[in-house]
Amino acid sequence: MSDAALAWVARREPAAPPALAEHVAAALGTLPPSTVERDDELSAVVRACVDAAEATLVRVLVDGAVARAAALDLLAADALVTYAFEAASERPDDLPAAAREAMARLSRAAAAVPAT
Repeated sequence: MSDAALAWVARREPAAPPALAEHVAAALGTLPPSTVERDDELSAVVRACVDAAEATLVRVLVDGAVARAAALDLLAADALVTYAFEAASERPDDLPAAAREAMARLSRAAAAVPAT
């Protein structure tokens, strides 16, 4: 779990709608501590949000993403990526590297889907 990311997201204004906020918190809550604790706080927030977005996207893709229930999961993944970039923008010099890493990781999410 990323306490730093959960606290950072909770401070965002305006707050996300309750159902979306719950999904975002749940996605962040599933991260192992070792995933995010090796960085300074802001880097940990960026990494945790991207990690959680990637995991959520992979789960949705593996599950088929055809049911309406997947919509909230997709919105949560989108919100997590948005939060990652919002946090990364607090250090403009780090933003290009953060963007490259996030885009590379998210584009590989489709590889988790079994070929049909």
